[in-house]
Amino acid sequence: MATQLKPHDNSVDTPLAVLDVSDPTLYSQDRWRPVFARLLAEAPVHYCADSPFGPYWSISRHADIQAIEAHPDVYSSSYEHGGITIPDLVGEFALPQFIAMDRPRHGEQRRTVSPAFGPSEIARMGVSIRQRTSELLDTLPVGEEFDWVDKVSIELTTQMLAILFDFPWEDRRLLTMWSDWGGDIEAAINPATKDIRQQHLIDMTNYFDRLFAERKALPPSGDLISMMAHSEAMGDMPFQERTGNIILLVVGGNDTTRNSMSGAIEAFNLYPDQWAKLAADPSLIPNAASEVIRWQTPLAHMRRTATQDTEFEGHKIAKGDKIIMWYIAANRDESVFPDAEKFDVSRANARRHMSFGFGVHRCVGARLAELQLQILFEEMIKRGMTVRMTGTPERVAQCFVHGFKSMPVVIDRN
Repeated sequence: MATQLKPHDNSVDTPLAVLDVSDPTLYSQDRWRPVFARLLAEAPVHYCADSPFGPYWSISRHADIQAIEAHPDVYSSSYEHGGITIPDLVGEFALPQFIAMDRPRHGEQRRTVSPAFGPSEIARMGVSIRQRTSELLDTLPVGEEFDWVDKVSIELTTQMLAILFDFPWEDRRLLTMWSDWGGDIEAAINPATKDIRQQHLIDMTNYFDRLFAERKALPPSGDLISMMAHSEAMGDMPFQERTGNIILLVVGGNDTTRNSMSGAIEAFNLYPDQWAKLAADPSLIPNAASEVIRWQTPLAHMRRTATQDTEFEGHKIAKGDKIIMWYIAANRDESVFPDAEKFDVSRANARRHMSFGFGVHRCVGARLAELQLQILFEEMIKRGMTVRMTGTPERVAQCFVHGFKSMPVVIDRN
């Protein structure tokens, strides 16, 4: 869809009084770094009075985001207050999700799906992930250009989602399409695409409703749909709540890993010494996965809404105010990550990144996302693969999902 530019370009030189970091061109044109560096230095708590999403507060510092997330009763995630992303969708296809709920319902529903991401399940899935990753890497052309996003990032994450849901294998690319529409907050407010997006989400819900009914009629099993269908907390969810939770699991299961797999290739191309370092010492792979997730920040923000008048870092925040926590800025906070722009696979505190959130809403699938990256790196190194970018990647034009549409590459063998 065409992006509408504002009268000012939201650059590093834009006056703070009118700066709007929700501008999608900051991300599609990869211009966000100096803008957030300025906010971190000059206005870590910043008020934007006018944006396509309405007025909002920006929280940029790592410690400040942790402080907001540590007080969910004051700073709500609930869909009833607006949810977890910057658009206001209350009353307009507003969808309950357990990530967009407050206590106690959040905990009840989170506990339903958590077993799918427990240590034993992660270990079991690791065998399948390694097999499928190996098979895919062995099919890739050597010395011939192809799109890494489509052939690797999308395919591997879609396969994993299909396994998690026990989703019909031949239809698995529907998951990618639904994830793209579900996570596209620009499409959600654009009159030209709003209804199209909603229809795709309805189609997705109808498909999953059929699977939900089938699994409910069968004995319980280990896939996510069966867990939801047979749980006390989620088995009798109304239509909209079931839709919201499916969107959450599809988008959450897709975007973090998919865009980290693509971001890793960009990072290793910008810092080729780090790939050489990793290949020479594979014991760094778990830390490298965390550093990729920090450096890329696959979801740029999460939202909270003030449930009462309060004060934060000297700023008066009114009940109902929208608070945007910019994970993408916190992951470049020099007070936590010295030389933060540098990609360093041996960074000592890489795991302190904010990409998975903090506190009660920390990403339930974090370990699975890390494992998929680790296995990808291990199998690439085993094959002596170096992935070389051959052109400029096309980036997603939005301020929520921070990722790539395409990335031309060539594989070289050592």
